[in-house]
Amino acid sequence: MTIPATMRAVRLVRPGQPVEAQDIPVPTPGPHDVLVRVRAAGICHSDVHYRAGRSRVDPLPLTLGHEVAGEVVAVGRAVHPRTVGDRVCLHYLVICGACTHCQAGREQFCPTGLMLGHFTDGGWAEYLVVPERNAVRLPDEVSYEHGAVMMCSSSTSLHALRKGRLAAGDAVLVVGVGGLGMSAIQLARELGASVVVAADRDANKLALAARFGAVPVNTTGLSPEAGADAVRAATNGRGVDVALELVGHADTVQLALKSVAPLGRAVVVGLNDRSVPIDTYRDLIGREGELIGSNDHLLGELEELTAMAARGALALDEVVTNRVPLEASAINAVLDALEQHRAPVRSVVVP
Repeated sequence: MTIPATMRAVRLVRPGQPVEAQDIPVPTPGPHDVLVRVRAAGICHSDVHYRAGRSRVDPLPLTLGHEVAGEVVAVGRAVHPRTVGDRVCLHYLVICGACTHCQAGREQFCPTGLMLGHFTDGGWAEYLVVPERNAVRLPDEVSYEHGAVMMCSSSTSLHALRKGRLAAGDAVLVVGVGGLGMSAIQLARELGASVVVAADRDANKLALAARFGAVPVNTTGLSPEAGADAVRAATNGRGVDVALELVGHADTVQLALKSVAPLGRAVVVGLNDRSVPIDTYRDLIGREGELIGSNDHLLGELEELTAMAARGALALDEVVTNRVPLEASAINAVLDALEQHRAPVRSVVVP
C-alpha cells in the first residue's frame, strides 16, 4: 500500500480544553520500529483525566489514545521476523529494554519509559510508530476493536488479579463494572474464582455483569460498611479473598478493604486524588488484610491475554458497544459522557 505523507490525528493541545483534530506528518519507523495503520483505538477513562489536566500530559500537543490495535504496514531495517500485514495490538509502555527493571520484567518502572497517548503520541490517529517489541500478535479470532481495549482495560484487570494473588477457589469482588470490571469478572472466573461479586450503582451494568456470571450488588445509597455487609451476604457471610477497586473514590476503596475476609487482599487500581480514611485495626491489622496498589501491566501478560481471548475465555461483544469515527467532536462527546458517568461500557475510535 502507498503510505501518505500526512495523516489525521486527534490531539490534546491545551489541558482543560476539548481535544482537537490536526493534520500531522506520518511518522517514519526507525531501525527497530514498526509503522502500524490504526484499525481501532479505545477511549479510556484515563483520557478524561488527561484532557481535564488532572494528570500531566507532555509534550503538548500530543495525540492521545493508549489502547491500540492495527496492521503493520512498514518495518525498520533491523526488524525481524515481523512482516508487513501482521495483525497486532500494542503494549502501551515504550521502554528501554535494558535497565534492571526491564530485564526483571517490571517494565512499568523503567526510568525512561513512556506511555502511548500520555508521554508520546498515541493511537487516535491513522498511523503510529512503536518499537517492534511493543507489537503483540493479534490472533485472527480477535477483532481489532476487542484487541484495542484489551491493551488497557483487560490487561490492567489481569495484572491486578495477579497482584492480588488470586488462586483457584478464591472469592473475588469487583468494585466498578465498567470496561475494566467486565474483563475482571471474566478473567477471575477463567483463573478459577469460586464466586465473583460485582458492586456498582448502575443497574444496567450490573445486569451485564450477571450475564458474565457475577453476583450483582447494587451499592446505590449504601455506605462502605453497608456495601461490605451486602458483599458478605453474597458470600455466605465470609467476605472475599481478593477485592479489585476499579473506580477511584475514597468510599469504593473503603468498600473493597472492608469486604475482604481474613488474610484477604484489596487491590486498588482506580485513580483518586483524595485521601482515604482507613481503620487500620479493623480493616488491616485485625484480619491481617492487605492493601495493594496495581499499576499498568506487563508485556508477558498481554501474550497470555490474547491467548485467552483466542480460545473464547474473554468475550467483549457486549463490552465494546460504541464505535466513533476519528473526529474530535465524536471523541469529545464520549469523553464528556465518561466524565459524567453516563457513557457506554467501552467505546472505540475506528479511523
